Order: sequence, then C-alpha cells, then structure tokens
Amino acid sequence: MGRPISARDWIHEVEDEDAGTETWLTLTKVNTWTLNRSENEEAADTTTNDSDGQYEQDIMQRGATMELTGLYSATTGVQDPAQEYVDTVWTVGVGEASRNRFRYRHKDQTEWTVWEATATPGEVGGEHNAKTSWGVTVTRCGPATKETVVAP
Repeated sequence: MGRPISARDWIHEVEDEDAGTETWLTLTKVNTWTLNRSENEEAADTTTNDSDGQYEQDIMQRGATMELTGLYSATTGVQDPAQEYVDTVWTVGVGEASRNRFRYRHKDQTEWTVWEATATPGEVGGEHNAKTSWGVTVTRCGPATKETVVAP
C-alpha cells in the first residue's frame, strides 16, 4: 500500500512565451493549491420515460481549473519572475493573448501535465501583521497533454 504524498511537493510552472527559446518559470511561495477536475463541466440530461425513473446524463463538456495562492514573492523590490509574468503578461492579455501554457507535476513524477490555459488574477493583500498574499486561477482550454520531464 502506498503512502500519501505531500501537497508541498508539487511543482507548478508557466511558460514564458516571450522568451526566445522554450522557458518555464516555476511559481514559488505557493502555500495552497486546488485542482478542480470538473470545473466548467456541462452535462446534457438524457433522462426519458424509458429510463424507468432513473436519472441519466451525458457529459457534453469537460473542464478543469487550478487555483494557486501563496505569498507575494520579491527580493530587493523585484518580483519573482513567474509571479511577475503571470501578473504583467498572462492575466492582462485578451483574445489569443489571454492563453498561455501551464504545467504541473509531483516532484517524483516523470511526466508533466500540460495545459493551454487562461489565467485570472487572485487577490493581493494582507493584514498589518501578515505577509502580502498572491494568487491566480488557471483555467484549462482544451484537453491536457503529457510531456516527459527533462533533467536540467
């Protein structure tokens, strides 16, 4: 029987589509993340008189989101590169510019789950004795794909 895995050992990255070569930026200072594998799911009711009083449906649309929250990360006034990319490039784009690639995996997995996705900025703030919060909700567009982890 396997052991439970730690939520802290998941890696979340966003692709810097402005870089000249394939560049992935790791989101740091995440302290909570939630994958909702049925967000934006739509079902068609297929119940008829022949259903003998039992509900029936077909899933017509699949969807998924991942919400990440954590701490605003900055060193000497410079924001963490992944958070800055999300805040200043990805979440401000509209139309085609609103899409970007996002990937995640547990540190022991040999494949990334990759999404083409949109991003909605989360709340930023805090109380007087707290650190500043940061967050984003990533919404999958189309099916997820897999990519093999390549050692650096």
